Amino acid sequence: MSADLRHLRAFLAIAEAGAITRAATRLHVGQPALSRTLHQLETHLGVRLVERSTHHLALTPAGLAFRERAERAVEAVDALLDPARAGEWLRVPLRLGHAWSALGGRTPELLRRWRAEHPDLPLELVQIDARTAGLADGRVDAAVLRGRVRVPGTRVVRLPDETRMAAVPEGGELAARPSLTLADLAGRTVAVNDVTGTTTASLWPADARPDVVRVATTEDWLVAIASGGAAGVTPAATSELHRFPGVAYVPLTDAPPVPVWLVWADPPTHPAVPRLVELVQEITGAPAG
Repeated sequence: MSADLRHLRAFLAIAEAGAITRAATRLHVGQPALSRTLHQLETHLGVRLVERSTHHLALTPAGLAFRERAERAVEAVDALLDPARAGEWLRVPLRLGHAWSALGGRTPELLRRWRAEHPDLPLELVQIDARTAGLADGRVDAAVLRGRVRVPGTRVVRLPDETRMAAVPEGGELAARPSLTLADLAGRTVAVNDVTGTTTASLWPADARPDVVRVATTEDWLVAIASGGAAGVTPAATSELHRFPGVAYVPLTDAPPVPVWLVWADPPTHPAVPRLVELVQEITGAPAG
């Protein structure tokens, strides 16, 4: 089975009433039917949301986390279906989060096509230095994420993988080469962004790993390389959108590609998310579905 808005409303009524019997009375349904609805939701999610006994009912840790998301989802649907607010969502920007590079060189095309199709609905790119680029805490409606990132309560589509580039100090010996390998960087210090980056020491064999200097933002990463204190490894999109004085980008021939995902809340927090997904798939050539 698949859960729907009815299941969310039932769960929220139980959470607010603190008892299934009282919640059933408020919803004008029978207690057995409401219990079945809750069980269906828990089965669908694969987690227990409510601990219940003869004299006690309490939300589990999963239930507490789910309640907050369910409340936002129901509020969003109610606002969208409120006749008094019809069309209001057209004035609410659609927010696309990213940690540092959005869609890389395809980002301008996305913005141009969105403006042409939806002149009254802004698409805002929001750069957030966080692993989920603001999606997990509701600061954006969808996000482009790189690497292995899981966000509960979301849907995803796989976008084309990105090749990796070496970022090295401009004017140095490595910058003059047409391509590099990971071994070329093994004897050097490599800047690693622990917050949003996709590079770890595990890219190299255990007996040939570089020294690592850790940074927290893309700007710090670029400065560390431009100053000559480090090299870096990054998806190709970085080289397209983050040209920086003193930093040269050189193709890496043996580094594994970086998986890229478009991720959004389920249910969506903005009604235009489905069209955004379709457009990103068209622009990137990602398979539909």
